[in-house]
Amino acid sequence: MLRFIVRRLLQLIPTLFGLSILLFVWLHRLPGGPEAAILGDRGTAQQRAEIRTTLGLDEPIWVQYGRFMKRLASLDLGTSIQSGRPVTEEFFTRFPATVELALTAMVIATVVGIPLGYLAARRRGGLLDFGAVTSSLVGICVPVFFLAYLFKVIFAVNLGLLPSSGRQTPGIDATHPTGFYVLDGLLTGEFDASWDAFAHLILPGLALSSIPLAIIVRMTRASVLEVLGEDYVRTAEAKGLQENTVRVRHVLRNAMLPVVTAIGLLTGGLLSGAVLTESVFAFGGIGSFIRTAIDFRDYPVLMGFIMLIATTYVLINLLVDISYSVLDPRVRVR
Repeated sequence: MLRFIVRRLLQLIPTLFGLSILLFVWLHRLPGGPEAAILGDRGTAQQRAEIRTTLGLDEPIWVQYGRFMKRLASLDLGTSIQSGRPVTEEFFTRFPATVELALTAMVIATVVGIPLGYLAARRRGGLLDFGAVTSSLVGICVPVFFLAYLFKVIFAVNLGLLPSSGRQTPGIDATHPTGFYVLDGLLTGEFDASWDAFAHLILPGLALSSIPLAIIVRMTRASVLEVLGEDYVRTAEAKGLQENTVRVRHVLRNAMLPVVTAIGLLTGGLLSGAVLTESVFAFGGIGSFIRTAIDFRDYPVLMGFIMLIATTYVLINLLVDISYSVLDPRVRVR
């Protein structure tokens, strides 16, 4: 197992290096620049040149890239143009919000999606199967921002059951040692603050879970149907094994291989920044900050955030590979 993990880690290095080159070139080829975003249309040529000199944008691109990689090695990603704070500080201040939101969405999608997909496969052609397939198609087709506004209007504005924005109700005196508001309340014993933070997660989490839930339902259903037709499942049933044993040991364990892969990829995608959902609910994560950084051509924030997100994404995929090898030990020797 250790050799397998080390081999996967070594494969991540060229991936991140290639991404850094492509990202750096792409950002510096975008039209406009931070000087245009800062000064607008009224800035003079001299003012624009001064800003580019201050930011080091007048140097050759390979010099800028070398400086960026040197800073990246020490986790010094520069200073945000729009906020004036270090990029690393901005990232780790906002990342817990996105992690909480993404994990909430994935817990909802997994807890509901896997059992629903399994039951739909076991009752193929029935009413439950038809409802699961139809709901998954709707979940994939309906835009996330539309669901977000719909949930906000119905449950927050009209019914007043849940908060409509933010991570916590203003005025609550809560301590945040980790930045994960729900966890902070549990650690400090401020359970009212923890519950309030959880309530703020429900609506954006439901909206964000719609697409992952639809994908997990369809993948689980298809995978279970495929496994149910295998010879070893029929043999286990013919031997008279208990239904729970056949379901867990033979059907679910083998059917989960592609589903686990999908869950890992979906989680990485959600962590990359739920821009629309965070914007609708004013959630204050990395997604909404990246959107603002694009408007300001905030190169340090864009480069730093995207590289840190990419690193998180590939590490999640490493965890998926490890879990895959646990479910199917044959993967380790391939």
